[in-house]
Formats: sequence, C-alpha cells, structure tokens
Amino acid sequence: MSVTRLEGGTLYDPANGIDGEKRDIHIRDGRIVDHAHGEGIDQEFDANGMVVMAGGIDLHSHIGGGKTNLSRLLLPEDHRDDPRAVPDRPHEGRYMRLPSCGVCAPGTLAAGYRYAEMGYTAAFEPAMIASNARHAHLEMGDTPIIDHGAYVMMGNDELFLQMLAANEDFERVRDYVGWTIDSSKALGVKVVNPGGISAFKFNQRSLDVDERHVHYGITPRDVLKTLTRALTDLRVPHPLHVHASNLGVPGNIESTIRTMDAAEGLPIHLTHIQFHSYGAEGPRKFSSGARAIAEAVNARPNVTIDVGQIIFGQTVTASGDTMMQFKNAPMAKPRKWVLGDIECDAGCGVVPFKYREQSFVNALQWIIGLEIFLLVDDPWRVSMTTDHPNGAPFTSYPHLIRLLMDKSFRDAQLDTLHADAKTASALAEITREFSLYDIAIITRAGPAKLLGLKDRGHLGAGAAADIAVYRDDADRERMFTSPAYVFKDGELIARDGTLLATPTGGIHFVSPEYDRAIETRVRDFARKNLATRFENIAIGDDEICACCNGGRLLPVACFAAGGS
Repeated sequence: MSVTRLEGGTLYDPANGIDGEKRDIHIRDGRIVDHAHGEGIDQEFDANGMVVMAGGIDLHSHIGGGKTNLSRLLLPEDHRDDPRAVPDRPHEGRYMRLPSCGVCAPGTLAAGYRYAEMGYTAAFEPAMIASNARHAHLEMGDTPIIDHGAYVMMGNDELFLQMLAANEDFERVRDYVGWTIDSSKALGVKVVNPGGISAFKFNQRSLDVDERHVHYGITPRDVLKTLTRALTDLRVPHPLHVHASNLGVPGNIESTIRTMDAAEGLPIHLTHIQFHSYGAEGPRKFSSGARAIAEAVNARPNVTIDVGQIIFGQTVTASGDTMMQFKNAPMAKPRKWVLGDIECDAGCGVVPFKYREQSFVNALQWIIGLEIFLLVDDPWRVSMTTDHPNGAPFTSYPHLIRLLMDKSFRDAQLDTLHADAKTASALAEITREFSLYDIAIITRAGPAKLLGLKDRGHLGAGAAADIAVYRDDADRERMFTSPAYVFKDGELIARDGTLLATPTGGIHFVSPEYDRAIETRVRDFARKNLATRFENIAIGDDEICACCNGGRLLPVACFAAGGS
C-alpha cells in the first residue's frame, strides 16, 4: 500500500480545532491516515508556506436537472462567447473547444472541471423534482471529479398536498416523505415557496406564510411544520432546505422570520436568504433587512442558512419558484424566458438576468448578502453560496472570499456602487474580516456537518483525502482561484489551476426507514394521475450507480434513535 506525504503545510481544519498549525498529512488508499513510525513514503509533495484545507463543499448549486439544462439551452451565446472554450491560440486554452462550456450555466464537463480547479470536491443540486430524478442524477453523473447529491423537492406535489388537506395521519405523511427520499435517491428535502408553486396553478399570485392555498386550504406554515417534523422523525441529517415565501419581495423580512419559527424549534435551513432579507423603507420602498435577519438567526440555534450572494454581471436565474419567476420575466436580460412543469410535481422558471453596479436595487442586494455574512455571529451556521447561477456563477467564489476577508477591498468595491445604496447601507461600518479558519468553516467544515458527511470537510485520520493546497497570497481572490495542488480521494487531479486527471465522482444519499405500506397509497395515486407507472418510479442501487457513470455509492447514515 503506497503512502503519500503532504509535507509542511499550514492546516486550517475547524472540525478538528486546527487553526493555522504546521503539520504533515499522510494518505493511504484514498484516505488520510496517522503515519506509523518507520513506514515508507512513496510520494511526497512540498507544502511548506502553503495553506491546506479540506476540499470545498458547495451545498447549494444548480448543476443538474431540467431547469439547469433549460438554462444552458436558453443562453447559447453564453457558450459561444466563453473565451475558455475557444481560445485565440489553441495551445493556451485548457478546454480545447469542448462542447461543454459556458460561464453562467456551464455544461456538465465544464462544471466539474472548474469546481476542481478551485479546490472544490463536492457540490449538491438543491432542487431535484421527483418525477425528473433520473435526469438530474444522469447530469450530475456526467459532471466529472466532484462528488454530488441532491435534495428532492416536496411541499408542492399533489399527493403531499392532498394528504395534508385531508388531515391524514402524520405517520402516513412522514412515510410518504421517507419513500420519496428513498425512491429518488436524495440526500434531503427541499421546499420551494411552500404551497406557492401549486397555488400559482390555481391563479393565486402570492402566498404568505399564514395565507391559505385557494384550492387546498392549507398554509405554508402547515407545509413547513409537517416537513420539518417528518425529517426529524426520519432522522435525516440535513434539515429541511427552505426557499421561503415571498422571494425578492420588498418587506419580506417578516415572512422570513415567521418561516424560521414555523419549525417550532426543530432544525431548519433557509437557503439563499439574501433574497428573503428585504425591507420596504426609504423613498424607493426597498431597504436592507440584513440586521433583522441576522439577529433572528443569532437568536434561533435551530436555524442555519446559506446566503445566495449576488456578484455583478450576466447570469441566468433558474428556480423552481414559478410564481416568482413569472413576476420576474419582464426583467429578463436578454429578453427571453421559460416556465415549465412536470406531472404537477413542482415547476421551474428560467429567466436570464444581469446584475448592475449602478442599479440601486442590485447594489443593495450585493450589500445585503455581505451584511448577513458579517452580522451572523456563528460561522458554523452560515454556508457560502451564490445560489449558482441565480446570484452569480460558482466561479465567483474566490472573489467573494476576498470581499469577506479584506475590508479595504470591500470598501473600495462599495465606493463604485450606486451612491444611494451606499448611503442606505451599514456595510462600511462593519469592521469584521473573515479569517482563513472562518473560510474553512463556511466552505468546508460547516457544509459537511450540515449534510451529515462525517468523512468529508476535514483533515483528520479516516477522512477522504479530498484536499486543496493554496499558495498563501495577500490577494485572496488570486489565492483561491488556482490552488497549487488539489487531491480527490488521494489522487492529484489539479496543479496550479490545471487539470491532471478527471476521475468519476460518487453520489451521497440517505435511505431513511419508513413503513413501506405507504407504497399502496402512492401506487394508487400514480395509476390515476401519472404518466409513469409506479413500478418504474423508484431508482435502485444498481441503476443509480449506472446513472453516475459507475461512481461510488456514498450512503450517508441517518441519525441513531435519540441522536443528533
């Protein structure tokens, strides 16, 4: 068994309490190991003067499924104009005219390559529709190098809403949730605008937390309470992943806080919370609610968040929230958009958009995201996301890291924005700068903990040898753009931002225990309403392995009874 040593690096490993300590790392059979005295070293890498972290983990990135493919199809110019795909001088290009390219919505190959080149080794699709799960898994399986997984969308599917409206026994609803996770090979559950996607189909144009669905009579609070309780009973590690009501609506702070409280103290994760942190004060009736949201998160230990930071430039918004995307369609740039739905299961809306520094609203959105990062006290409860591609492509992460770590750079960027947005902001008064230890939490250790990935996100013995090694540079954007070395399961896959190998990533999923008698209920619903036969819905272990191009199955254990 060969042993690889990474010598002399400065480690930032928050899961093991290591904050800037110089240590060697030893790798055997794709795992980090304690080095036995006298054991030979077969390969060695010099990491002296370099920063060593576990591979990055993006817990919310739209990388697979129907809306992701629609995003690619809707912006062919994004792919044609990508300079990395068609270099002026072929010997300088890394992508060699690949059919997979694009900046806002890169193809599957480009997505895997660019994540790996930045030192990321896992990314998770946050909005997999159950009826389209095979497609989502096939796309993620076609994304090289990085491990992946997905959260299945619930809370707007017809069977769930029918059961809730009929006040069926909670245990039957819980078992349906368990069956849906298991049959779609999901890692958790995502709810988008709880009940609102369904309400839109009945011509309801908004649905607040305690407002009743015009057809089913249930409220978003009912959906949230039921799903958080069901996941807790099923002992699924990742909390309910919530895209709250009223995304993008000025004055949505109150509904965001009520969404937190709908969990009644059970674990809940609010995603891309920047889009749910808007006040309605001032002459433009649009203001920052970041302080109120941060204080609410600080006061509720059951709540975790990711931010969904916007970064200026062209992107494409792709969301399951058809209600809000319909409203956003007139703002499309370029002027084209698409809405879709499958089997009344959920929906999607794809609207291209360009964030502009001199737009008051866009500038304040940028400010609000950074304020949330800097005002939430505990970095373990905040994960770094741009809601790729909604706020910005994931390739913006090194720039975002610099904004968080360097106040002078942040202030200089603030000075370039719409003057009124700066005046309405408290950002210039915030002196906090993230440390490398903080960055390791919000991009590695924290997401791994939230997802139940016990052997990822850290550098301790037994962890998968997913490792990123960065040359220490005062310009943190340059530093985090091109790591000196990236290892995936112990294999060197990138050096100084250039790929050396493209292994197949594995798939993370959970298999909760539930009463399989619920299948009779689902079978009857499918026979009466769906185009797909019940017998063809569930994805087995052999099939998911095939979907993932032979990638390894990486099951995530549910919590033990009474555990957390």
